[in-house]
Amino acid sequence: MDFKLIATAPDSNARAGTITTDHGKIETPIFMSVGTLGSVKGVHIHELRDDIKAQIILGNTYHLYLRPGMEIIRQAGGLHKFNGWERPILTDSGGFQVFSLSENRKLTSEGAHFRSHIDGSKHLFTPENVVDIQRIIGSDIMMALDECPPGTADRAYARKSLDLTKHWLERGWKHFCETEPLYGHSQAYFPIVQGVTYPDLRRESAEFVASLGADGNAIGGLAVGEPAEAMYEMIEVVNDVLPKDKPRYLMGVGTPANILEAIDRGVDMFDCVMPTRNGRNGMIFTPDGTMNMRNKKWADDFTPLQPDGPSYVDRVYSKAYVRHLFISQELLAMQIASIHNLAFYLWLVGEARRHIIEGDFKSWKTEMVERVMRRL
Repeated sequence: MDFKLIATAPDSNARAGTITTDHGKIETPIFMSVGTLGSVKGVHIHELRDDIKAQIILGNTYHLYLRPGMEIIRQAGGLHKFNGWERPILTDSGGFQVFSLSENRKLTSEGAHFRSHIDGSKHLFTPENVVDIQRIIGSDIMMALDECPPGTADRAYARKSLDLTKHWLERGWKHFCETEPLYGHSQAYFPIVQGVTYPDLRRESAEFVASLGADGNAIGGLAVGEPAEAMYEMIEVVNDVLPKDKPRYLMGVGTPANILEAIDRGVDMFDCVMPTRNGRNGMIFTPDGTMNMRNKKWADDFTPLQPDGPSYVDRVYSKAYVRHLFISQELLAMQIASIHNLAFYLWLVGEARRHIIEGDFKSWKTEMVERVMRRL
């Protein structure tokens, strides 16, 4: 994997770059559509490629390990062959999913013991076998196994958790360096910075992560209950340490405003279920704010979802029609909203990139944050 920095915005840490993988190039800053089980819910591959203009999607190690299982994916020749997506794929290690199973998991030095949310069967993720699983999946970018503590964790918990994550990372990195890809394309491994909202722990973690010299680095454990301002502060602390010549991935974030603020602070890569999950529940994101499509006010509004929008759905369907679909519980409503929201998120980071290169990112971002936070 190769990363080239193209431009940095004046009066900002915002960056524009290009990540090159064996499955194609990724222009940063980038938003990555979440395809937990190998599919972005309700969205066809051709829609991701042609309408949404997705450059990279995510898969999830925990979920794919349980279903369909590694033997099926190995027989298929990896996730790219299994789901038909020919562009880059990133896989989360499953650490966040195990974190969310707080009643059904136990963390030890060995790894994460957990019970399947499907059938209750017992499993163990170790730093080593999570690398092996992601080798079988064949993702272009794989993530280290870490513990994701809650954003409100006290210092003692944060310290213990960070020590465990570091121990796991040392083992995972060693195993990654000693193993090879299975399908003829290269794979990168991103370590993850943790430390809750304690600046010294975040800095310590970032220094260790940076010392490994991996192809890219991730910031985890944010947007998990802490105030937004604390998240922004931790991003600043971490990005002061992480190398500038490697991409920085802020995991699981977030709202359009969160993404713009993080880009301003030097983040390059994002993912979040918000555009599809919220879309399925009737929320539409636009450059002028968010719309709840179940609201009565849209019942006789026959204007497009978003005139001159980033996706064909904006010009085909009116607000009144999309509201009718949601009220009638038609599946098409969720599909339209998902495609629209993903296209909007990709448009937003694309516009951020353009303004970084043109040199007026800071003023554009200040105005855009105010716009996207409106409720229409």
